[in-house]
Amino acid sequence: MNWHNEPPIWDIQNGTITITSTHKTDFWRKTYYNFISDNGHFYYKQVKGDFIVEVKISGQYKDQYDQAGLMVRLDETNWLKCGIELIDGVLQVIVVVTHDYSDVSIVSVPQDLSSIWMRVIRQGSALQVFYSLDEEKYTMLRMAHMTSVETVSAGVMCASPTGNGFTTTFEGFKVEN
Repeated sequence: MNWHNEPPIWDIQNGTITITSTHKTDFWRKTYYNFISDNGHFYYKQVKGDFIVEVKISGQYKDQYDQAGLMVRLDETNWLKCGIELIDGVLQVIVVVTHDYSDVSIVSVPQDLSSIWMRVIRQGSALQVFYSLDEEKYTMLRMAHMTSVETVSAGVMCASPTGNGFTTTFEGFKVEN
């Protein structure tokens, strides 16, 4: 696996990836906030063709917009991120799709989001995003066009746009073709 913006603090033990994000990191492009940020942390592998990527995410979210989850990325202008984000003091499930401009979908769930399972399925140029609170029942959040380019990067990401960083644990990360 490879890094896009390797953080100073990270570790892998027994298949569990632990990352502490750096302050003022994010993945976002233009929409509403009128800035471009591509300095979040992304630990990924190259994947060819159709695939399923999934992981369990647990974090010590502290500051506005602290975020962690999965990312599927072609390049700095074409990517999807999904997972948990702290927004106005509440942990929310988010999906951001970017094709030069970022958009965001936000879903509130009536449960504690200290942990969540995320799954992204790629079929052709489409990505389907799912979440689960128990690793058994998955709920679809979004379907989006990504790219017809065969090889993309898929992995885990985290960022701290306004805070000083936080620690996230990713368990059971896997990519299946």
